Parts: sequence; structure tokens; C-alpha cells
Amino acid sequence: MASNLVQEFTDDNFKSEVLGSKQPVLVDFWAEWCMPCRMLTPTIEEVASDFNGKAKVGKIDTDKSRNVAVEYKITAIPTVIIFKDGQVKKKFVGLTSKGELAGALNELVTK
Repeated sequence: MASNLVQEFTDDNFKSEVLGSKQPVLVDFWAEWCMPCRMLTPTIEEVASDFNGKAKVGKIDTDKSRNVAVEYKITAIPTVIIFKDGQVKKKFVGLTSKGELAGALNELVTK
């Protein structure tokens, strides 16, 4: 991953890093071969930078971590899910703007 602010989530660390987080968590479900996923990467990195210290931002490779993808019914990628207190708060499917992602995170950060 290009940015050190974007964490790598896996089947093994998802429960502790995402569901157990005290901060809101943005999770980008992606795959190496997915061109729209690659196009979304700079946006995810910008959001990670903007929310550094306020929210956790990471990516989970659906090819390597299938259990989480199945559990959250990921049928198309990229899909971005925002979690707070272990619960799904917002879900975006397809290319999503930085404004939409930041807006959804801002709602959760300020609460």
C-alpha cells in the first residue's frame, strides 16, 4: 500500500482492528485486478490523511480475505463500508467521491 496512513485489514485482524475500534473505521473492499478499485486508491489515501487521528482508514483485499467479504455480502468492488462501534453505519458501492466519504465520516467523528 502506498500510504502508511492506510492500514491493511485481513480476516485475521478485522475483528480487533475494525469491529473493536474506538474510532470510526472506513474499510475499502478491493482487489488487485479491479481497475475502479485502483482508481479509488488516491481518494482513500486523501481521506486517511484528512482524518488521521480521528478515524481509522484501511483496505481489505477480497481475494485474500474472503471470509469478511462474504460476511458483509460484498458482491461488487470497490465497496466502502464505514463502521462505528462495530456496526455498519454507511455503505458505498462503486467509485465514490472524497466529499461523500468525508461527509459520512464527519457525521460519526463529531458524535
